[in-house]
Amino acid sequence: MVTLKDVEQAEKALEHVVRPTPLILSYTLSDFMGREVYLKPESLQRTGSFKIRGAYNRMLKIPEAERRHGVLAASAGNHAQGVALAAKVLGIPATVVMPEDTAIVKVERARGYGAEVVLVKGDFEAARARTEELRAARGATVIPTYDDPDVIAGQGTVGLEIIRDGGGDIDEVLVPAGGGGLLAGVAAAVKGLSPRTRVVGVQAEGCASIVASLAKGERVRVPKARTFAEGIAVPMVGEHPLEIIRALVDEVMTVSDEAIARAMVTLMEKSKLVLEAAGAAGAAALLEGEKPPGRGKVVVILSGGNVDINLLQRVIERGLVAEGRYVRITVRMPDRPGNLALILAVVAAHGGNVVDVEHDRGGWRVSLGEVKASLLVELRESGAGPRILDAVRASGFDASLLGAPEYARARVKGLTPGSEEDGEDAEGALS
Repeated sequence: MVTLKDVEQAEKALEHVVRPTPLILSYTLSDFMGREVYLKPESLQRTGSFKIRGAYNRMLKIPEAERRHGVLAASAGNHAQGVALAAKVLGIPATVVMPEDTAIVKVERARGYGAEVVLVKGDFEAARARTEELRAARGATVIPTYDDPDVIAGQGTVGLEIIRDGGGDIDEVLVPAGGGGLLAGVAAAVKGLSPRTRVVGVQAEGCASIVASLAKGERVRVPKARTFAEGIAVPMVGEHPLEIIRALVDEVMTVSDEAIARAMVTLMEKSKLVLEAAGAAGAAALLEGEKPPGRGKVVVILSGGNVDINLLQRVIERGLVAEGRYVRITVRMPDRPGNLALILAVVAAHGGNVVDVEHDRGGWRVSLGEVKASLLVELRESGAGPRILDAVRASGFDASLLGAPEYARARVKGLTPGSEEDGEDAEGALS
């Protein structure tokens, strides 16, 4: 099992390669939680995530005679960039295999670091299968994504920095978790230096392989990942990480995609940090109310910031809905001139700004002589949606609201609730 000594040795090896990231006090999250909340933005790390740490540490262990055959890696994006940069620094040829729907920014950056990129149809498992085929053909060394002691030790250097920079009085560390490499490494470092500090893993509820594995007592494969947080959408936790997690991690919890989207928007707006979905999972646990307010310092690891700009635009809109600052009002009305203008006037009178309007006259969805209009409304006052809805109904129209606080899950300490949409409007909205 990976120990504190292994992590400390990795830190020495990474001294001139890794950029230590700071601890940043979040006033927004601290006020909300009633305790000091610090952010550890690995999104500011070289390649935009923590992955360079483990990849470089593993690559150093390859014998010189084998380096000429190159290295291979399967990745959903961030590991590919870490391997590509580490290989460039060490002068080793690198090939990374990625699902073809991987975010463009991650593909281009891997190429930019000098790696050959092979795109395959399917998911991460398909990429891993293709990697094994290439290994057999080329004799190259495969750099595991998370299930390797040297990779785990490298990722654990994040934990060393947290305890050292936190002054030794960190009460809790929240760690995004997919395959478990970062969580296991951080646990080995943190528990080795500060046994009283709680280490908590955070998974997307749509792909919680660690939670399922701990419950069953053995590794469990999630049949289908249903989350837009592709960086932690790993169907099965690694064997080495699970051993460490069982021994050292205090808790592993899950968060919804809605909470992750909301955390991304909150951290972008309040902390000026752009994060990918996986990177915001730890903050989502606080914002969703999964972690109750308490005492002492908590550190949230923001594991990566390589988000596709097109997805980010959709996430921002979704996050604003979750905060009650955007609502979607759907109105059924007689298909007559002037009705839409009347509805727009009602919305404007109550401080709403209509961002988008969609009309639907499909005969299989509305009655003859009717039209359904869907209005995306920006609100001057958070939570004003129900008031506008009541005004539209008072004008004689059949209307419904998505994004209203009454549909939200209860939050602690009065933070503006998010939304729980149903039906086809919400199905796979961020996946």
